[in-house]
Amino acid sequence: MDRIQTHNGRIDWVDYAKGFCIIFVVMMHSTLGLEAAVGQNGWMHPVVAFALPFRMPDFFMISGLFLANVIDRDWRTYLDRKVVHFAYFYLLWMTIQFAVKAPAMAADGGYVEVARLYLLSLIDPFGTLWFIYMLPVFFVFIKLTRRVPAPVIWLFGAALEISHLNTGWMVPDEFAARFVYCYTGYIAARYVFALTARAQDKPLLGVAGLLAWGLVNGTLVYFHYEQMSFISLALGLVGACAVVTVSALMTLHDVFRPLRYCGRNSIVIYLAFFLPMAATRALLVKTGWIADVGTMSVIVTAAGVLGSLALFWAVRGTWAKFLFERPAMFWLSAKPAPKLALQPAE
Repeated sequence: MDRIQTHNGRIDWVDYAKGFCIIFVVMMHSTLGLEAAVGQNGWMHPVVAFALPFRMPDFFMISGLFLANVIDRDWRTYLDRKVVHFAYFYLLWMTIQFAVKAPAMAADGGYVEVARLYLLSLIDPFGTLWFIYMLPVFFVFIKLTRRVPAPVIWLFGAALEISHLNTGWMVPDEFAARFVYCYTGYIAARYVFALTARAQDKPLLGVAGLLAWGLVNGTLVYFHYEQMSFISLALGLVGACAVVTVSALMTLHDVFRPLRYCGRNSIVIYLAFFLPMAATRALLVKTGWIADVGTMSVIVTAAGVLGSLALFWAVRGTWAKFLFERPAMFWLSAKPAPKLALQPAE
Protein backbone atom coordinates (compact mmCIF):
# COMPACT_ATOMS: atom_id res chain seq x y z
CA MET A 1 0.00 0.00 0.00
CA ASP A 2 3.01 2.31 0.30
CA ARG A 3 2.98 2.79 -3.47
CA ILE A 4 -0.56 4.20 -3.51
CA GLN A 5 -0.54 7.80 -4.71
CA THR A 6 -3.22 10.14 -3.49
CA HIS A 7 -4.42 13.70 -3.86
CA ASN A 8 -6.66 15.20 -1.17
CA GLY A 9 -7.21 11.76 0.29
CA ARG A 10 -8.31 10.21 -3.01
CA ILE A 11 -6.56 7.30 -4.69
CA ASP A 12 -5.15 8.52 -7.99
CA TRP A 13 -5.58 5.41 -10.10
CA VAL A 14 -9.23 5.10 -9.04
CA ASP A 15 -9.92 8.61 -10.31
CA TYR A 16 -8.00 7.87 -13.51
CA ALA A 17 -10.11 4.74 -14.04
CA LYS A 18 -13.32 6.65 -13.47
CA GLY A 19 -12.07 9.34 -15.82
CA PHE A 20 -11.55 6.77 -18.56
CA CYS A 21 -14.98 5.30 -18.03
CA ILE A 22 -16.96 8.54 -17.88
CA ILE A 23 -15.33 9.84 -21.04
CA PHE A 24 -16.08 6.56 -22.82
CA VAL A 25 -19.71 6.84 -21.64
CA VAL A 26 -20.04 10.38 -22.99
CA MET A 27 -18.25 9.32 -26.17
CA MET A 28 -20.68 6.45 -26.69
CA HIS A 29 -23.80 8.58 -26.29
CA SER A 30 -22.32 11.41 -28.35
CA THR A 31 -21.10 9.22 -31.20
CA LEU A 32 -24.08 6.90 -31.53
CA GLY A 33 -26.58 9.74 -31.11
CA LEU A 34 -24.85 11.84 -33.75
CA GLU A 35 -24.52 8.92 -36.17
CA ALA A 36 -28.22 8.19 -35.79
CA ALA A 37 -29.02 11.84 -36.47
CA VAL A 38 -26.95 12.04 -39.66
CA GLY A 39 -27.59 8.50 -40.86
CA GLN A 40 -23.97 7.37 -41.18
CA ASN A 41 -21.07 6.13 -39.06
CA GLY A 42 -17.82 7.98 -38.53
CA TRP A 43 -14.29 6.97 -37.64
CA MET A 44 -15.14 7.20 -33.94
CA HIS A 45 -17.54 4.26 -34.23
CA PRO A 46 -14.79 1.58 -33.92
CA VAL A 47 -13.44 3.31 -30.80
CA VAL A 48 -16.87 3.18 -29.17
CA ALA A 49 -17.24 -0.47 -30.21
CA PHE A 50 -13.81 -1.34 -28.75
CA ALA A 51 -14.83 0.09 -25.36
CA LEU A 52 -18.21 -1.67 -25.24
CA PRO A 53 -17.03 -4.84 -23.41
CA PHE A 54 -15.37 -2.98 -20.51
CA ARG A 55 -16.89 0.52 -20.36
CA MET A 56 -19.63 -0.18 -17.81
CA PRO A 57 -18.09 -3.29 -16.15
CA ASP A 58 -15.16 -1.19 -14.96
CA PHE A 59 -17.45 1.56 -13.69
CA PHE A 60 -19.43 -0.94 -11.64
CA MET A 61 -16.33 -2.76 -10.40
CA ILE A 62 -14.84 0.50 -9.15
CA SER A 63 -18.17 1.33 -7.48
CA GLY A 64 -17.97 -1.88 -5.45
CA LEU A 65 -14.29 -1.53 -4.63
CA PHE A 66 -14.72 0.33 -1.34
CA LEU A 67 -18.02 -1.21 -0.28
CA ALA A 68 -16.36 -3.49 2.30
CA ASN A 69 -15.41 -0.34 4.25
CA VAL A 70 -19.06 0.58 4.83
CA ILE A 71 -21.03 -2.64 4.47
CA ASP A 72 -21.33 -3.18 8.25
CA ARG A 73 -22.55 0.30 9.07
CA ASP A 74 -26.01 0.64 10.59
CA TRP A 75 -28.83 0.62 8.06
CA ARG A 76 -29.70 4.30 8.53
CA THR A 77 -26.19 5.48 7.71
CA TYR A 78 -25.76 2.92 4.96
CA LEU A 79 -29.02 3.86 3.25
CA ASP A 80 -28.16 7.53 3.51
CA ARG A 81 -24.77 7.11 1.81
CA LYS A 82 -25.62 4.35 -0.64
CA VAL A 83 -29.30 4.87 -1.50
CA VAL A 84 -30.61 8.33 -0.66
CA HIS A 85 -27.47 9.96 -2.10
CA PHE A 86 -28.07 8.47 -5.54
CA ALA A 87 -31.87 8.67 -5.32
CA TYR A 88 -31.66 12.43 -4.78
CA PHE A 89 -29.57 12.99 -7.89
CA TYR A 90 -31.61 10.58 -9.97
CA LEU A 91 -34.93 12.26 -9.13
CA LEU A 92 -33.49 15.76 -9.58
CA TRP A 93 -31.82 15.15 -12.93
CA MET A 94 -34.56 12.90 -14.23
CA THR A 95 -36.95 15.82 -13.64
CA ILE A 96 -34.55 18.21 -15.40
CA GLN A 97 -34.28 15.89 -18.39
CA PHE A 98 -38.05 15.58 -18.58
CA ALA A 99 -38.43 19.36 -18.43
CA VAL A 100 -36.05 19.69 -21.38
CA LYS A 101 -37.65 16.92 -23.42
CA ALA A 102 -41.30 17.47 -22.44
CA PRO A 103 -42.28 19.73 -25.38
CA ALA A 104 -41.05 17.24 -27.96
CA MET A 105 -42.56 14.31 -26.07
CA ALA A 106 -45.87 16.13 -25.72
CA ALA A 107 -45.95 16.87 -29.44
CA ASP A 108 -45.92 13.13 -30.07
CA GLY A 109 -48.24 11.87 -27.34
CA GLY A 110 -49.58 14.78 -25.32
CA TYR A 111 -48.78 15.83 -21.78
CA VAL A 112 -50.72 12.94 -20.31
CA GLU A 113 -48.21 10.64 -21.95
CA VAL A 114 -45.37 12.78 -20.58
CA ALA A 115 -46.82 12.40 -17.08
CA ARG A 116 -47.17 8.64 -17.58
CA LEU A 117 -43.55 8.33 -18.70
CA TYR A 118 -42.39 10.46 -15.77
CA LEU A 119 -44.11 8.16 -13.29
CA LEU A 120 -42.83 5.13 -15.15
CA SER A 121 -39.29 6.46 -14.70
CA LEU A 122 -39.64 5.95 -10.96
CA ILE A 123 -39.54 2.19 -11.50
CA ASP A 124 -37.88 1.95 -14.93
CA PRO A 125 -34.76 4.18 -15.16
CA PHE A 126 -34.93 7.02 -17.66
CA GLY A 127 -32.41 7.71 -20.39
CA THR A 128 -28.77 8.08 -19.45
CA LEU A 129 -29.45 8.01 -15.70
CA TRP A 130 -29.87 4.25 -15.30
CA PHE A 131 -26.36 3.82 -13.82
CA ILE A 132 -27.05 5.82 -10.65
CA TYR A 133 -30.47 4.15 -10.40
CA MET A 134 -28.91 0.69 -10.37
CA LEU A 135 -26.10 1.40 -7.91
CA PRO A 136 -28.41 1.58 -4.83
CA VAL A 137 -30.11 -1.63 -5.97
CA PHE A 138 -26.74 -3.37 -6.02
CA PHE A 139 -25.62 -1.87 -2.71
CA VAL A 140 -28.78 -2.92 -0.86
CA PHE A 141 -28.69 -6.43 -2.34
CA ILE A 142 -25.05 -6.88 -1.32
CA LYS A 143 -25.74 -5.76 2.25
CA LEU A 144 -28.76 -8.06 2.51
CA THR A 145 -26.71 -11.03 1.31
CA ARG A 146 -23.40 -10.27 3.03
CA ARG A 147 -23.74 -13.38 5.24
CA VAL A 148 -24.14 -15.64 2.21
CA PRO A 149 -20.85 -17.22 1.05
CA ALA A 150 -19.26 -14.95 -1.54
CA PRO A 151 -18.73 -17.71 -4.15
CA VAL A 152 -22.48 -18.44 -4.13
CA ILE A 153 -23.41 -14.81 -4.80
CA TRP A 154 -20.66 -14.38 -7.38
CA LEU A 155 -21.74 -17.49 -9.30
CA PHE A 156 -25.33 -16.26 -9.13
CA GLY A 157 -24.25 -12.93 -10.64
CA ALA A 158 -22.11 -14.63 -13.28
CA ALA A 159 -25.00 -16.89 -14.29
CA LEU A 160 -27.25 -13.86 -14.66
CA GLU A 161 -24.70 -12.10 -16.87
CA ILE A 162 -24.24 -15.17 -19.04
CA SER A 163 -28.02 -15.53 -19.44
CA HIS A 164 -28.26 -12.17 -21.27
CA LEU A 165 -31.67 -11.60 -19.72
CA ASN A 166 -33.95 -9.46 -21.89
CA THR A 167 -37.31 -8.72 -20.32
CA GLY A 168 -37.60 -5.23 -21.77
CA TRP A 169 -37.45 -3.72 -18.27
CA MET A 170 -34.29 -1.89 -17.31
CA VAL A 171 -33.93 -2.96 -13.66
CA PRO A 172 -33.96 -6.77 -14.06
CA ASP A 173 -32.04 -6.64 -17.33
CA GLU A 174 -29.27 -4.36 -16.06
CA PHE A 175 -29.14 -6.18 -12.73
CA ALA A 176 -28.48 -9.38 -14.62
CA ALA A 177 -25.91 -7.76 -16.91
CA ARG A 178 -23.95 -5.68 -14.38
CA PHE A 179 -24.30 -7.01 -10.83
CA VAL A 180 -21.43 -9.46 -11.10
CA TYR A 181 -18.97 -6.63 -11.79
CA CYS A 182 -20.03 -4.57 -8.78
CA TYR A 183 -19.86 -7.67 -6.59
CA THR A 184 -16.44 -8.56 -7.98
CA GLY A 185 -15.16 -5.14 -6.93
CA TYR A 186 -16.58 -5.74 -3.46
CA ILE A 187 -15.10 -9.20 -2.84
CA ALA A 188 -11.89 -8.87 -4.85
CA ALA A 189 -10.77 -5.37 -3.84
CA ARG A 190 -7.47 -6.55 -2.37
CA TYR A 191 -6.63 -8.39 -5.57
CA VAL A 192 -7.41 -5.31 -7.65
CA PHE A 193 -5.12 -3.24 -5.46
CA ALA A 194 -2.45 -5.94 -5.75
CA LEU A 195 -2.80 -5.82 -9.55
CA THR A 196 -2.30 -2.06 -9.66
CA ALA A 197 0.67 -2.26 -7.30
CA ARG A 198 2.30 -4.95 -9.46
CA ALA A 199 1.72 -2.87 -12.60
CA GLN A 200 3.47 0.07 -10.95
CA ASP A 201 6.35 -2.11 -9.78
CA LYS A 202 6.77 -3.78 -13.20
CA PRO A 203 5.44 -1.30 -15.78
CA LEU A 204 6.90 -3.12 -18.79
CA LEU A 205 5.04 -6.27 -17.79
CA GLY A 206 1.90 -4.19 -17.40
CA VAL A 207 2.29 -2.68 -20.87
CA ALA A 208 2.86 -6.14 -22.38
CA GLY A 209 -0.31 -7.42 -20.75
CA LEU A 210 -2.26 -4.43 -22.04
CA LEU A 211 -1.05 -4.99 -25.59
CA ALA A 212 -2.14 -8.63 -25.45
CA TRP A 213 -5.52 -7.66 -23.99
CA GLY A 214 -6.03 -4.95 -26.61
CA LEU A 215 -5.36 -7.40 -29.42
CA VAL A 216 -7.79 -9.99 -28.06
CA ASN A 217 -10.49 -7.45 -27.18
CA GLY A 218 -10.21 -5.72 -30.54
CA THR A 219 -10.31 -8.99 -32.47
CA LEU A 220 -13.41 -10.27 -30.69
CA VAL A 221 -15.16 -6.94 -31.16
CA TYR A 222 -14.21 -6.83 -34.83
CA PHE A 223 -15.80 -10.23 -35.41
CA HIS A 224 -18.83 -9.32 -33.23
CA TYR A 225 -18.19 -12.00 -30.62
CA GLU A 226 -18.07 -9.57 -27.69
CA GLN A 227 -21.69 -10.07 -26.62
CA MET A 228 -21.74 -13.86 -26.75
CA SER A 229 -22.39 -15.72 -23.50
CA PHE A 230 -19.27 -16.36 -21.41
CA ILE A 231 -17.19 -14.17 -23.77
CA SER A 232 -18.97 -11.00 -22.61
CA LEU A 233 -18.32 -11.91 -18.96
CA ALA A 234 -14.65 -12.66 -19.60
CA LEU A 235 -14.12 -9.49 -21.62
CA GLY A 236 -15.87 -7.42 -18.96
CA LEU A 237 -13.73 -8.74 -16.13
CA VAL A 238 -10.44 -8.69 -18.03
CA GLY A 239 -11.25 -5.31 -19.56
CA ALA A 240 -11.95 -3.83 -16.13
CA CYS A 241 -8.56 -5.12 -14.98
CA ALA A 242 -6.98 -3.56 -18.08
CA VAL A 243 -8.48 -0.17 -17.29
CA VAL A 244 -7.22 -0.20 -13.71
CA THR A 245 -3.80 -1.30 -14.98
CA VAL A 246 -3.65 1.60 -17.44
CA SER A 247 -4.78 3.92 -14.66
CA ALA A 248 -2.11 2.63 -12.28
CA LEU A 249 0.60 3.15 -14.90
CA MET A 250 -0.59 6.70 -15.56
CA THR A 251 -0.17 7.63 -11.91
CA LEU A 252 3.56 6.94 -12.14
CA HIS A 253 4.01 10.28 -13.90
CA ASP A 254 0.58 11.88 -13.47
CA VAL A 255 0.83 13.74 -16.76
CA PHE A 256 -2.86 13.36 -17.62
CA ARG A 257 -4.25 15.32 -14.69
CA PRO A 258 -7.37 16.51 -16.56
CA LEU A 259 -8.38 12.86 -16.90
CA ARG A 260 -7.93 12.38 -13.16
CA TYR A 261 -10.02 15.49 -12.56
CA CYS A 262 -12.79 14.08 -14.75
CA GLY A 263 -12.74 10.90 -12.71
CA ARG A 264 -12.90 12.83 -9.48
CA ASN A 265 -16.01 14.57 -10.80
CA SER A 266 -17.42 11.66 -12.75
CA ILE A 267 -20.88 11.97 -11.21
CA VAL A 268 -20.99 15.64 -12.21
CA ILE A 269 -20.24 14.75 -15.82
CA TYR A 270 -22.61 11.80 -15.77
CA LEU A 271 -25.52 13.88 -14.49
CA ALA A 272 -25.15 16.91 -16.73
CA PHE A 273 -23.43 15.90 -19.97
CA PHE A 274 -26.67 15.32 -21.88
CA LEU A 275 -27.48 19.06 -21.93
CA PRO A 276 -24.34 20.40 -23.70
CA MET A 277 -24.07 17.18 -25.72
CA ALA A 278 -27.57 17.47 -27.16
CA ALA A 279 -27.23 21.20 -27.80
CA THR A 280 -23.90 20.83 -29.60
CA ARG A 281 -25.14 17.90 -31.67
CA ALA A 282 -28.21 19.83 -32.77
CA LEU A 283 -26.09 22.86 -33.68
CA LEU A 284 -23.62 20.86 -35.76
CA VAL A 285 -26.30 18.88 -37.57
CA LYS A 286 -28.39 21.95 -38.32
CA THR A 287 -25.57 24.22 -39.50
CA GLY A 288 -23.49 21.63 -41.35
CA TRP A 289 -20.33 23.51 -40.42
CA ILE A 290 -18.37 20.27 -40.21
CA ALA A 291 -18.89 17.45 -42.68
CA ASP A 292 -16.79 14.69 -41.11
CA VAL A 293 -18.91 12.59 -38.75
CA GLY A 294 -15.94 11.40 -36.67
CA THR A 295 -14.74 14.95 -36.06
CA MET A 296 -18.26 15.98 -35.14
CA SER A 297 -18.38 13.11 -32.64
CA VAL A 298 -15.18 14.30 -30.98
CA ILE A 299 -16.54 17.84 -30.70
CA VAL A 300 -19.85 16.66 -29.25
CA THR A 301 -18.00 14.45 -26.74
CA ALA A 302 -15.76 17.32 -25.66
CA ALA A 303 -18.79 19.59 -25.33
CA GLY A 304 -20.53 17.05 -23.12
CA VAL A 305 -17.55 16.72 -20.78
CA LEU A 306 -16.46 20.36 -20.66
CA GLY A 307 -20.00 21.70 -20.67
CA SER A 308 -21.00 19.66 -17.62
CA LEU A 309 -17.85 20.72 -15.76
CA ALA A 310 -18.48 24.36 -16.71
CA LEU A 311 -21.97 24.12 -15.20
CA PHE A 312 -20.47 22.60 -12.06
CA TRP A 313 -17.94 25.41 -11.77
CA ALA A 314 -20.64 28.02 -12.37
CA VAL A 315 -22.95 26.86 -9.58
CA ARG A 316 -20.36 26.15 -6.88
CA GLY A 317 -20.93 28.37 -3.90
CA THR A 318 -24.26 29.64 -5.24
CA TRP A 319 -27.89 28.84 -4.46
CA ALA A 320 -27.83 26.43 -7.43
CA LYS A 321 -25.19 24.16 -5.90
CA PHE A 322 -28.01 21.73 -5.08
CA LEU A 323 -27.59 20.50 -8.66
CA PHE A 324 -24.44 18.65 -7.63
CA GLU A 325 -24.44 18.76 -3.84
CA ARG A 326 -27.15 17.10 -1.76
CA PRO A 327 -28.71 19.67 0.62
CA ALA A 328 -28.67 18.94 4.36
CA MET A 329 -32.46 18.51 4.41
CA PHE A 330 -32.05 15.36 2.32
CA TRP A 331 -29.55 13.67 4.65
CA LEU A 332 -30.79 10.86 6.89
CA SER A 333 -27.76 11.12 9.15
CA ALA A 334 -25.18 13.77 9.90
CA LYS A 335 -22.95 14.73 6.99
CA PRO A 336 -19.47 13.30 7.64
CA ALA A 337 -16.60 15.69 8.26
CA PRO A 338 -13.85 15.76 5.61
CA LYS A 339 -11.20 13.09 6.20
CA LEU A 340 -7.59 12.74 5.22
CA ALA A 341 -7.84 8.96 5.00
CA LEU A 342 -8.13 7.24 1.66
CA GLN A 343 -11.54 7.85 0.14
CA PRO A 344 -13.50 6.06 -2.56
CA ALA A 345 -13.77 8.03 -5.77
CA GLU A 346 -17.53 8.55 -5.76
